[in-house]
Amino acid sequence: MSRGVPTPGIEWIALAPVIAMAATGLVVVMTKALVRRGAFLVPLSIVEGFVGAVVAGGLLYVQWRNLDGRSVVNGRRGFTTFSGMIALDRFSIVIGGVVVIALVFVLLLLGPYLRRVELPAPEFVALVCFSVTGMLAMATANDLIVVFVALEVLSIPLYVLSALDRRRVKSQEAGLKYFVLGAFSSAIFLYGVALMYGATGSTRLVGGPSSMASFFSQNVVARNNLPLLAIAMLVVGLGFKIAAVPFHQWTPDVYDGAPTPVTAFMASATKAAGFAALIRVLYTGLFSFSADWRPIVWGLSALTVLVGAIASCVQTDVKRILAYSSIGHAGFILIGVQAASKEGVSSAVFYLIAYAFMVVGSFAVVGLIATRHDSGHLLDDYRGLAGREPQLAALLTFFLLAQAGVPLTSGFIAKFDVFSAAARAGGWGTAIVLVGLLSAAIAAFAYLRVVVTMWAGRDSDVDLTAAEASDESAGSVAVATRTQQVARIDVLTGTVLFVCATVTLVMGVLPEPALELARRATLILPL
Repeated sequence: MSRGVPTPGIEWIALAPVIAMAATGLVVVMTKALVRRGAFLVPLSIVEGFVGAVVAGGLLYVQWRNLDGRSVVNGRRGFTTFSGMIALDRFSIVIGGVVVIALVFVLLLLGPYLRRVELPAPEFVALVCFSVTGMLAMATANDLIVVFVALEVLSIPLYVLSALDRRRVKSQEAGLKYFVLGAFSSAIFLYGVALMYGATGSTRLVGGPSSMASFFSQNVVARNNLPLLAIAMLVVGLGFKIAAVPFHQWTPDVYDGAPTPVTAFMASATKAAGFAALIRVLYTGLFSFSADWRPIVWGLSALTVLVGAIASCVQTDVKRILAYSSIGHAGFILIGVQAASKEGVSSAVFYLIAYAFMVVGSFAVVGLIATRHDSGHLLDDYRGLAGREPQLAALLTFFLLAQAGVPLTSGFIAKFDVFSAAARAGGWGTAIVLVGLLSAAIAAFAYLRVVVTMWAGRDSDVDLTAAEASDESAGSVAVATRTQQVARIDVLTGTVLFVCATVTLVMGVLPEPALELARRATLILPL
C-alpha cells in the first residue's frame, strides 16, 4: 500500500494577510501594464491598494478571533506552522495592525501628494504594498532565515521608493545611501544567522525540540563566545532597520531626501516591523541569554536617546529634526525592550502604536507645507506659519508636543510606560530611566524651536530677493511666496490629520484601552 509524501502541517490563516498584500502589489503592477494611460489610473491604483489594506486588516481580525479558540499556555495564545517557520500570536497581529494602519494613512496621503509633485502613482502603490508584505512576514517570522527574507522583501522596495523622485538630487542620494548601508547591514545579519546555526544547529526561534530556545534551555554552553558573537551581529542587523545608534547614519539623509509620504511610512511601519523582529528574536529564541544581551540593548538605548536628542537640537531642516527625533524614539522603545520582561514588551508595543499616529500626523503637515518639488523644509520656511496657516501650525505644534511627551497626549503615556517597565526590571533600570528623562528634556528644546519659529517668527524676519528665491541652491523659497505654495488641506489629508490628532489625544486622556491591547499582545512561549 503506497503512502503519500509527508508534508509539513500548514495553516494558511497565519500567512493570509501577507498573501493579500503580495497579491495587491501584483494587481497594481498588472493594472499599470494593461492600462498604459488614463486619468483614472492614479485613483484606481490607490483604490486597489486601499482595498488590499482593508482585506489584510480584516484577515488580521480573523486571526485574532482564530486565536480565541486555541488552547492557552500560561495565559498566552499562539501556534507555529509551516514547519515552525511562522508563529502566529497576538503580538504579531497587533504589530501587523500598526503596519496596515500606517499603509492606509500613506495611501490617503499619496493621492494629493502625487498630484502636487507630478509623480507616477502605480509605482508608489505597488512598492509600498510589496514592502508591507515583508513587514507582515517579519512580524510572524519564527525562523532567522524567514526574518532575513522578510527583511529583504521589506527593504528593497524602500530603496526604490526613496530614490523614485528622479528630479531631486537629494532623493537619488537618499536611495543610494539607503541601499549601500542596507546591503551592508543585511550581510552582517546573515553572518549572525550562520554563526547561530553553527552554535545551535538550528535557525528556528521557538517550537519543538530542534529550536534555538529548546537547545539553550537543555544544554549548557561551556564556551559561549560563538552565540554571543551571533547575538551581537543579529542586533546590529536589526539595529540598522530601527535606526539605533551607531547604526543610524542613513536616517537623516534618507528621511530628508525621500518623498514625504514615504518618510512617514518608514518612520511608522518600518520601525514597527523592525522592533517586531528584534523583540521576537531576543524574547523567544535568545531569552536564555537575556543576562548577556540586556547590557547590549541597554547601551544601545542610552546612546540612541542621547544622540537623537542632542543632534536634533542643532538641525536647521524640519525633516532632519524629525529624523533625529525618530532615532530618539527608537531609543525610548529600546528602554522597554532592555527590561526583558512582559511589561517591557507591552510598553514597547504601546509606544509603537502611539508613535505611528504622532509621526504620520507630523509628516502629513510637513508634506502640506512643502513646495511643489517637496523642498522648503528649512526652519526659515516655517517662520510666521501661524499667521498664514494657523490650522497647520496648530496641528504640527500638537504633534510635536506629543512627541516631546507633554501630559494629556499619547507621547507622555508611552514614555511613562517604558520608564516604568525599566524601573521595575531592576538592575540598571533606574539609570536608563534617568538617561531617558535627560534626553526627553533635551529633545523638547528641538521641538520648541520649531514651535516658536511658527508662532513667534514673522514673515518680515526673512527678506530674500527674487533672485535668491529662484535659486534652488539656496535650499529655500522666499517667504513672500509661501502663501501661494502651502497646499490646502484636502479631504484625504484632512482625514489622516483628524484621525492622528484624535487618537493621539484620546490615548493620552484615556489610555487604558490601548494599554490593555498592548498587554494582550503577548509572544508565543518557548516550547
